[in-house]
Amino acid sequence: MCQVGEDYVDPPPRECPPAPRPGRGQKCVKCKEGKPVVAVRAGDAFCRDCFKAFYIHKFRAMLGKNRLIFPGEKVLLAWSGGPSSSSMVWQVLEGLSQHSAKRLRFVPGVVYVDEGAVCGQSLEDRAKTLAEVQQILCSISFPWHVVSLEEAQMTSITWLLCPRSHLILHVARAHSYSKVMTGDSCTRLAIKLMTNLALGRGAFLAWDTGFSDERYGDVVVVRPMRDHTLKEVAFYNRLFAVPSVFTPAVDTKAPEKASIHRLMEAFVHRLQAQFPSTVSTVYRTSEKLAKAPRESCAEGPQGPRCLLCLCTLDIDAADSATAFGVQTSALSQMPPSTLQAEAGIPTTPCSAVGGGPGCCGKACGREGDSQPQVIKQLCYSCRANMKDLPSLDPLPPYILAEAQLRSQRAWVMQDIQEYLIKDSADEAETTES
Repeated sequence: MCQVGEDYVDPPPRECPPAPRPGRGQKCVKCKEGKPVVAVRAGDAFCRDCFKAFYIHKFRAMLGKNRLIFPGEKVLLAWSGGPSSSSMVWQVLEGLSQHSAKRLRFVPGVVYVDEGAVCGQSLEDRAKTLAEVQQILCSISFPWHVVSLEEAQMTSITWLLCPRSHLILHVARAHSYSKVMTGDSCTRLAIKLMTNLALGRGAFLAWDTGFSDERYGDVVVVRPMRDHTLKEVAFYNRLFAVPSVFTPAVDTKAPEKASIHRLMEAFVHRLQAQFPSTVSTVYRTSEKLAKAPRESCAEGPQGPRCLLCLCTLDIDAADSATAFGVQTSALSQMPPSTLQAEAGIPTTPCSAVGGGPGCCGKACGREGDSQPQVIKQLCYSCRANMKDLPSLDPLPPYILAEAQLRSQRAWVMQDIQEYLIKDSADEAETTES
């Protein structure tokens, strides 16, 4: 019973129970005979051979379930040197071997992006890392490509991801690869989902975390490792001696509050340590996301895309669910002449493309501040990230060139709009029938 003056103190915090270890009398849950060496989850202890079969089956099942890679197709493997991408390359290497039960029938290649200059590495350290990378690449007998990220020097983790993806896509197009494989694991995708929600990329989660990403058109990005956790990847690489290369990134040794990504990563890892089903729950949620277009854009032509992430811009004023929609709806209601007058831009387009002789110097963004022109061509998330940049200097030159080209096209289309002959309603119905 309660007593007067009784002291009520908080109960002592409960410590996390230690991870279960395979006992001496325990057997493999798969074959019921072998000695378990790996405990993937509580009660799931595998022997060496069964764990290998379990790991390979998850990789093959992910490819077979989606059926996006066809025999003879060229596939570029994006290898960063880390555990997940190294395990992915090893799975493809074993799938193409002669003793494989069901051989993979696509033509692989490997690309490695050197980010040493962005991360502040010395020339000696970069040379040492590249020597280790080339040694591993030469041992797998795949065509490989080593490219550098020096032209797109970024200081932010978020801004570093876009040029890296653009560079990999450039290599894929230059060497006729129609697919790009990335080593995103289940744990990384769960962190990415939570991070993108915080960054305002909720509309593009199905593309950012799904198995396939078709936003780039001629090149499709696939994630065959999305069903493997980092724990399983670490066990497999340890047991079967999968080589990897440690390369420091921008967020290496960074504090938790250095970026939203680091903060969310630490948050998910702490939850996973206390509640082992955290990652799987978030991951299963991402599988339910559908890539359905907006009703206002479902029947129309493909709209403009973001300069950085290449996602379709959500600029219709019918549904201003985000701050981006509110801003664009206000801008869309203003006549073009008012926008030009406020920006100090002449009403006639430039007669010389690329700043040549006769360039107006204003419509092309060669004079004054061209940042508003670039921001107008970004999605909500990328536009929010632009607030952290005082100028456009950190952006790669090809991003600025594309923004300038789009602005010039808009000016030309606006100038010739009155000379275009539009089809009447009757003619349009006749053409469709």
